[in-house]
Amino acid sequence: MPTPSQLSFFDLATRYEALSHNGDPLESLVSHVPWADFRPALERVLRRSKRKQGGRPPFDAVLMFKILVLQALYNLSDDQTEYQIRDRLSFMRFLGLDLDHRIPDAKTIWLFRETLAQAQIVETLFAQFESYLAEQGLQPRGGQLIDASLVPVPRQRNSRDENTTIKSGECPTEWESQPAKRRQKDTEARWTVKNGAKHYGYKNHVNVDNKHKLIRQYTVTDAAVHDSQVLEEVLLPAEAGREVWADSAYRSAEIEAQLQARHLRSKIHRKGYRNKPLTAQQKVHNRGRSRIRARVEHVFGHQVTAMGGKLIRTVGLVRARLKIGLKNLTYNFQRFLILSAPPKRQVA
Repeated sequence: MPTPSQLSFFDLATRYEALSHNGDPLESLVSHVPWADFRPALERVLRRSKRKQGGRPPFDAVLMFKILVLQALYNLSDDQTEYQIRDRLSFMRFLGLDLDHRIPDAKTIWLFRETLAQAQIVETLFAQFESYLAEQGLQPRGGQLIDASLVPVPRQRNSRDENTTIKSGECPTEWESQPAKRRQKDTEARWTVKNGAKHYGYKNHVNVDNKHKLIRQYTVTDAAVHDSQVLEEVLLPAEAGREVWADSAYRSAEIEAQLQARHLRSKIHRKGYRNKPLTAQQKVHNRGRSRIRARVEHVFGHQVTAMGGKLIRTVGLVRARLKIGLKNLTYNFQRFLILSAPPKRQVA
């Protein structure tokens, strides 16, 4: 049987050229995001100097970080990520790998992500890129848009008694004798009800600036935490914008006083009550605020439609914080590409 011809350097260059011609989005990420700036923080966490001598050299820290960005960008599992790196030239070029280079396997990817999760470094990386945005003249402007989005995880099939024990902060005794089963059980995710539908997982609470539509601050909780309970954690100083937009779930006398004490102006939706519906004027004000507040919904919509959805396949709050934080950071990477692109020329 004839053997297939070997791919030459010129064939590979031609294929890369075709990818660029068709607008490979990963090529823009490589050239615009300051990847090397993340290296010191990553290397400190990995503590490479404490590795045992011998064996294969470890993969480059920035390369592994870029793999996690690919996972966030396309919502890939570890096994699928390994496969796609081997299969897709655009992934290999993004990572700076040639056809003869060693590829990180799924276990290596998991171990790297687990190391970052336990070190809780994603918040540091997020803040570091926020500083870079400021250097590029993209400081928060136009006011603060506050909202939260549910992030589902695979549903647990627990008994009623097991769920009662978990909610009390304890672990069911029968799980202790089954460590393999225990590792698969998420005791920190929670159920909640929204618009009559039940949801299980976590919440991504964000602060998006009105002008640039970048995520400026975020925090992650289980799904049962009410949106208003973490408002303090995502608010920014008045320098980022004095107006604060949010839906009616955030309105209360306590929050209004809190905003006033921080010299912020409330643009939170008003809500009606039994025997005290909204007035016509209040409805008009709410509609005006909705037109502005909708910009934060665009962020969540992008994460769903353009980044493979919001479902995460992790167990526990620590890992969920890393995955959701990477999703927010990767969104900012993509948004930065749009904001830094040169204006299109108008055809005469």
